[in-house]
Amino acid sequence: MKFNIVTLGCKVNTYESEYIKETLLKNNFIYEPANPDIIIINTCSVTNTADNKSLKMVRHYKTTNPDSIIVVCGCSAQNNQTKYESLGVDILIGNKEKSKIVALLNDYLTTHQKYTYFTSERNLEFEDMALEKFTTHTRAFIKIQDGCNNFCSYCIIPYVRGDLRSKPFLKVLEEAKTLVQNHHQEIVLTGIHTGSYHDNGHDLSDLILALAAIPELKRIRISSIEITELNAKFLKVLKTCPKLVSHLHIPLQSGSEAILKRMNRKYDKAYFASKIAEIRAIRPNIAITTDIIVGHPYETGADFQECYNFAKSLEFAKIHVFPYSIRNGTAASRMPNQVDGPTKKARARKLISLSNELEKKYIAQFLNKEVEVLTEEYLDNYAVGHTPNYLKVYLPNSAKLNTIYKVLITKSKDNILYGDIVTCSNPKISL
Repeated sequence: MKFNIVTLGCKVNTYESEYIKETLLKNNFIYEPANPDIIIINTCSVTNTADNKSLKMVRHYKTTNPDSIIVVCGCSAQNNQTKYESLGVDILIGNKEKSKIVALLNDYLTTHQKYTYFTSERNLEFEDMALEKFTTHTRAFIKIQDGCNNFCSYCIIPYVRGDLRSKPFLKVLEEAKTLVQNHHQEIVLTGIHTGSYHDNGHDLSDLILALAAIPELKRIRISSIEITELNAKFLKVLKTCPKLVSHLHIPLQSGSEAILKRMNRKYDKAYFASKIAEIRAIRPNIAITTDIIVGHPYETGADFQECYNFAKSLEFAKIHVFPYSIRNGTAASRMPNQVDGPTKKARARKLISLSNELEKKYIAQFLNKEVEVLTEEYLDNYAVGHTPNYLKVYLPNSAKLNTIYKVLITKSKDNILYGDIVTCSNPKISL
């Protein structure tokens, strides 16, 4: 039978969808997005917009593909079980049993009985998945961790993903070696709270060093890490492990001291700034990107300006800006002093403008410099890839994919760099 997978949200969802796809293909299902018999929708609930988009996607496919089997899973399903049940999907699960979708489909094809499964337990085992090859990216993701215990006041994710749990250390290494054997040169370590990784006495720093020992693996990237997890051990790895790329995504969420406390974040501005300074002392040209939420309850104009000034002083390479979204069941949803929509939008626009300025400034320092680019795709008659510090670079389309080139950056346009190939660092078999 033919299937399609629709993925919304984060890198964890992307990884899980890729696992589902690979498992279906191994079981003689055919990937055919244009006219599928089965449609799997992996939903996201990080904001109201994500919830609405997920629900809209399910309604769309129910209408346009009335004869297809509809499978719905993920965070939005977990957070809105009743809403999804009312849509009459065939297989409905939350964030548990994604690894069993092939078995669930086979049962459904035999019995034609709708299936729904959810759990409210927090103490869950890590649902192990392992990929052999990542078909949608040159970079391969490995989900090393799931769950979160932080309970930031604005965030629903701890309620829909459960407690912290990690993939066994040796299984991560085994999966990485398989991915590298299948010609992936860069691996992205991802999770819901990636920096919390722990297994059998091993932490994230130990895992990075073990991965770095794989000869053919050229780059190790972390999808996101909290400032409180950048301890002395991690900073030593940053200093001594060249395979760990010069890009860290470190969520700030607010640059207002008062709002950080209301968000239940685990640091203050002084701590955050001091850690950023330590990182830049080790790698002066590192790209540090961040997330900031504007319009959290109680955020005044003065709080926002404090946030703006602090973000500007830290000179992030890019800021991902999110207007605060009420998530029912979170502490912030019960707070008074909610900020109105137009104010949130205005503050978001101002911060996005700052992000564009900072990104342009960061990119400018690489003009007329040599960088390394791992090519990933052909786009607009160019070969396109990224540097270790995650700058997007356009190369002549004569470049081969999945190859690392030394490139001279010649120009910048709309925060995208263009370059000429100097040498080929490692001719590689294309994916």
